Amino acid sequence: MLFGYNTNGFAHHRLEATLEILADLGYESVAITLDHHALNPFDPACTKQCDEIRALLQQLGMRCVIETGARFLLDPRRKHQPTLLSQHETERKRRRDFLMRAVDIAAELNADAVSFWSGTPDWAASRADLLPLLIAECTVLCDYAEEQNVRLAFEPEPGMFIDTMERFAELELFVAHPRFGLTLDVGHLYCQGELPIAKHIHRWKDRLWNVHIEDMRRGVHDHLMFGDGEMDFPPIFQALHEIGYAGGVHVELSRHSHDAVTTAKRAMTYMKPFVNP
Repeated sequence: MLFGYNTNGFAHHRLEATLEILADLGYESVAITLDHHALNPFDPACTKQCDEIRALLQQLGMRCVIETGARFLLDPRRKHQPTLLSQHETERKRRRDFLMRAVDIAAELNADAVSFWSGTPDWAASRADLLPLLIAECTVLCDYAEEQNVRLAFEPEPGMFIDTMERFAELELFVAHPRFGLTLDVGHLYCQGELPIAKHIHRWKDRLWNVHIEDMRRGVHDHLMFGDGEMDFPPIFQALHEIGYAGGVHVELSRHSHDAVTTAKRAMTYMKPFVNP
């Protein structure tokens, strides 16, 4: 496996500087969160930026995944909106278009996957109404990703429509596409009491294409520095080693950007013995 870091934890740095810092610290993978300042797919200069970032990743010997969880990229007033579950087709299309652009960027960078989630609906709809909408949107995205030879890694997220592994399993059963896999945030599992975490790692070993990691406490969705929460990490890494996971294990500490470099150093010191025993 490769120890990695999510660029949402370097919100005040240029992307190029972030990659160079992470490489200097020993990180081998990076989860690039597309945002206003980081490969914004709506920026006319994005194609040129992709060329430059691809060359830099190759120079640094780093792999990457593309993350699509920017808070206000699509709507400056509503966090994480619109979504694939928005009431109006024009809104769902905005999110779909963004995710397709993310697939294009992933193809340009030879990324391991594009990570995305369901989001939350902006209307009072039943589960029976929402699930078919999400299945249809995911199917369209999977077909597009297949054309671009890109994998999609869906992340169950606390507070969103697909929040647990049980609900992800239901969605995966209906989508049933070879390009549809999983982003597993181990902190989310702990937060929601979906234990033991190793059980989920083993169950989804053939679809596990991206891992997020941080410390967390039961019942509180707050991404914490390692040692500040309650999690026991050795069994998690043991399970990842047992399944032969070869992708990135990406630290996700978006609220630590004010002290990004020190935080990334501390994370590396804490986790490196588990990644490379």
